[in-house]
Amino acid sequence: MSQITSINPATGQPIRSFDLQDDAAVDAALTAAAAAQKDWAQVPVAERAAVLPRIAAVLRAGKARYAEMITREMGKPIAESEAEIEKCAWNCDFYAQKGPEWLADEALQSSARETAVVFDPLGVVLAIMPWNYPFWQYFRFAAPALVAGNGAILKHANNVPESALAVQEVMEQAGVPKGLTATLLIDNAKVAGIIADPRIAAVTLTGSTEVGSIVAGQAGRALKKQVLELGGSDPFIVLADADIEAAAETAVKARYINVGQSCVNAKRFIVEEAVADRFADLFVAKAAALKIGDPMERDVKIGPMARANLRATLHDQVERSVAEGAVLRLGGQPVEGPGAWYPPTVLDHVKPGMVAFVEETFGPVAAIIRARDAAHAIELANDSEYGLGAALWTADLARARDLAHRIEAGAVFINGMTASDPRYPFGGIKRSGYGRELGSYGIREFVNIKTLWIGPAT
Repeated sequence: MSQITSINPATGQPIRSFDLQDDAAVDAALTAAAAAQKDWAQVPVAERAAVLPRIAAVLRAGKARYAEMITREMGKPIAESEAEIEKCAWNCDFYAQKGPEWLADEALQSSARETAVVFDPLGVVLAIMPWNYPFWQYFRFAAPALVAGNGAILKHANNVPESALAVQEVMEQAGVPKGLTATLLIDNAKVAGIIADPRIAAVTLTGSTEVGSIVAGQAGRALKKQVLELGGSDPFIVLADADIEAAAETAVKARYINVGQSCVNAKRFIVEEAVADRFADLFVAKAAALKIGDPMERDVKIGPMARANLRATLHDQVERSVAEGAVLRLGGQPVEGPGAWYPPTVLDHVKPGMVAFVEETFGPVAAIIRARDAAHAIELANDSEYGLGAALWTADLARARDLAHRIEAGAVFINGMTASDPRYPFGGIKRSGYGRELGSYGIREFVNIKTLWIGPAT
């Protein structure tokens, strides 16, 4: 493969083709990044942080163009694409303010004259990023990584090359030191060699559990730090005392935002039996009201899926779930015509062991599961190889806090929907990955946490 082609998933038509970079170009990018990072590491933290508001300004100035690019390449409704760009800018502003504080030396008590923990950069980090949030996934990593003194090499998903190159354009326009960041357009087969390259210090990946396992093995053999944010089959638990109308309203948003194509979308809706019929009826009615259409139109909520092969996989999961006894309440058939369209789909009476319960459904398909009581709901929620996020709806907040500790996930949102936010850590357990992004924990993933011990002067 010497080229990659961007395809508009709404029409199935090609947008533009790009030449892949050869080995010489990749080598030059790694050499430049390694050299630039050594200089960047010597810049005071406050000066490094000062580049982030410039990045945020470039993002906001180009928001309309970048949002249209996202929608054109992967099908996200335009209002959501604009929100993605704004969130990237907010993230940069946030780390400009908080980064220096979180990277400040921490004094420790000891018998020495002075003891402290200091946070030194690791080096150049390889960021392997997915297509579903082509700007956000990169900038949520890059903002804290740059403040921490690292460089960044981006290997993006090959169905969003325009966005991948635009990310680097943002960096250059913001005045990030030349060579410190770079975007590589390469075949996936070349990634292993880059991970092993001594100029790469660490790896971060957002993607499927299967790819994460491969990358973890490659980075592990090279003894390089990794942060992996992988798949999810997030439970959305609704107990009998919850506000069912509000829960259903939020549940539909939690499932169908980004056309259901997010690791942290709610996917399994686990509802106490006493209110399950009411919740299911409300959910189906609200999902049926979502407008499907041209993702460039502002009132459209459901655009196309990102690729035709992803749609085929999702539809196969729906068909197998129905064959296993799930009840199809809405949707369930690909939209005819060009593009990768799939309607909001609801499967009811899903049980453990069924495809829609066990597998991650990466698209606009919801699985409604009935629980006998709260204890059974938690048991069902934890009956998964994934552990990214979870939501819990109940009027009893004291009980909610207790139940939240029993849910196996990296985050639990009570009476809300799971979401990422620069202010708090984000990541999963089990086969949803390890390490954290965002918050104070995220900025310290790619640093050398170094003890500094100073004895008496002689």
